[in-house]
Parts: sequence; C-alpha cells; structure tokens
Amino acid sequence: MDFTYTLDQIEEASNFVLENANSKIILFEGEMGAGKTTLIKELVKKLGSQDIVSSPTFSLVNEYETDNDTIYHFDLYRVNDEEELYNFGIETYIYNDKYVLVEWPDLLKPMLQESFTILKFETTNNNSRRINLINTK
Repeated sequence: MDFTYTLDQIEEASNFVLENANSKIILFEGEMGAGKTTLIKELVKKLGSQDIVSSPTFSLVNEYETDNDTIYHFDLYRVNDEEELYNFGIETYIYNDKYVLVEWPDLLKPMLQESFTILKFETTNNNSRRINLINTK
C-alpha cells in the first residue's frame, strides 16, 4: 500500500505508518536523502517521546524514552556482516515488544523470525516522497 506526501504532510505520513503497520519492527529502505530519518523523527514524536532524534550512524542504535516505553532506532549502514549484529546483541532488541526502527536493514532481514513491516521510500517530483508499506507474514 502506497502513501505519497510532502514534508509539510509528515504527520499524516506517520499516522499512515502507525495505522497500517502490523508490527513494531519497521524497516526503512531507500536511498540517502529519501526521508527515512525525517519520518522516524515524526514517528518517535507521535509515539510519545520528547527526545531529540538523530541518525545513529556511528553509534548503531539510539534509544528514545516515552512515559512507559522505549523505542530503538538503528542505522545499519556501516555494519558489514551479521556477526557485527550479533556482537552488539541485536537479538535482545528485536525479540521484545518495543518499537524497533531500522534504517539500512538488508543484513537484518534474514535474521527476523517474526512479522515485520517494510517501508520503501522513493523520491518523486516536486520534492514529495512515496512510501510503499509492506507487511510480512
């Protein structure tokens, strides 16, 4: 299912994702500059966190707190293989009931045993974005 939006419609895009995702594990796929982190910022805000959201490119994971939950935000762009994922304990993050938002998820996908949601980003004309939401299992 597709949703096209501009930056001033980012709140509507986050509502679309939260209403249609069948999993708390959400994978963000798309080229650099496609709007992945921007949408994650809005999702984290919509989920109730007031933390400042930034891409965890060098730390691999950022944690954001809500009143009664934790959201994990991964950027796996610099991860070279599955062994690195296991070395920092990826399984402890993905096998809980927390939101797990993952940019550059290609290495992680084969490891996922439960259902997850994929968001594929595409830049369209006039600086709008299209996300294709795919629920697995």
